[in-house]
Amino acid sequence: MRDSIFISLILSLTLLLVLPHQAFAAEVLQVRSATLLQVGDRNRNYSVQLACVQVEPEDEQRAQDWIRHAVPRRRRVNLRPEGSADGVLLARVTPIGDDLDLGSALVSEGLAQVTCPAA
Repeated sequence: MRDSIFISLILSLTLLLVLPHQAFAAEVLQVRSATLLQVGDRNRNYSVQLACVQVEPEDEQRAQDWIRHAVPRRRRVNLRPEGSADGVLLARVTPIGDDLDLGSALVSEGLAQVTCPAA
């Protein structure tokens, strides 16, 4: 009995270490605006605002379309929190498998401006 419990424990720990970390990443549930995403992380859903970028009203629709293309529903993303405002997480969002975060990509595409001072 003790041996089977020990073996089960060892197998469970091994699986936790071997499974890729992206299996536990957040996934995009909805693009609510050019800079606001609804994401899910296991049993939680929350709003994430792209950190340090601002989209002008005249570029909103093009930027939102670009974001929807870049991160379609169920696309897994990594979040790097920068803070929060009014209950919304401010984060740099990077699709898994890509190097560039979405905010920087919007700026590169000419659809947004940087709002944070350079570090």
